Amino acid sequence: MALIHPTAVVDAAAELDSSVRVGPYAVIGPHVRIGAGTEIGPHCVLEGRTTIGQHNRFFQFSSIGAIPQDMSYGGEPTELVIGDHNTIREFCTLNLGTLKEEGVTRIGSHNWIMAYVHVAHDVRMGDRIVLANGVTLAGHVHIGDWAFVGGLSGVHQFVHIGAHSMIGFQGHVAQDVPPFMTVEGNPLQARAVNMTGLKRRGFTDERTTVIRRMHKLLYRSSLPLAEAMAAIAALKGSEPSADGDIAVMLDFLAGAKRGIVR
Repeated sequence: MALIHPTAVVDAAAELDSSVRVGPYAVIGPHVRIGAGTEIGPHCVLEGRTTIGQHNRFFQFSSIGAIPQDMSYGGEPTELVIGDHNTIREFCTLNLGTLKEEGVTRIGSHNWIMAYVHVAHDVRMGDRIVLANGVTLAGHVHIGDWAFVGGLSGVHQFVHIGAHSMIGFQGHVAQDVPPFMTVEGNPLQARAVNMTGLKRRGFTDERTTVIRRMHKLLYRSSLPLAEAMAAIAALKGSEPSADGDIAVMLDFLAGAKRGIVR
């Protein structure tokens, strides 16, 4: 049986693994499912159709699975799905999805979500993402693996943030952020390749050389986006180990609907 503090309120219909720990005054609703090794801190509220994987840790006073802050939401049975090994710090709000997309807010695994972060409806987060203190993600934001979003940044609805990118402190993110890039400033601008992050993740010099070429084609060549994409595609085969990185960039740019940060 799960280790539940006597002051916690856990609905009898909730499904908790026997190794789950629930802290004082936490509230867990009937449609919540929690996997092995997850820890729910004091005063957390978990509600809605929320599914949580294994070995997550929720710190005190977080609101998980509340209805979306969307005036069109009419009580539909939407969901919040959270993977494994995530850390969610104090006072975070993670909302259910809406029927405007697939009806699910999705958070992957091994993510580090700091205090006072808001993850709105229909957000899709990959794995090993860092959201620093006070980050606000509006509805339908998509974030790729290993991205870093700096403290107090706001991300506009429908914006896509590419894998391995980095957004500086207090970023106002209203356009898509391509993979591998560092963006910062007000207004937001692309500054360089996120070399520090790539080196930490074991990218070889050969791969980073190709990624830097992609950066130059996007931001230093004065080419229109379509021509820059064609030039990036032409890099395929120049360094086979980087062909996957080229594909990641081209797929992202092909799906960029709000334009990219310049």
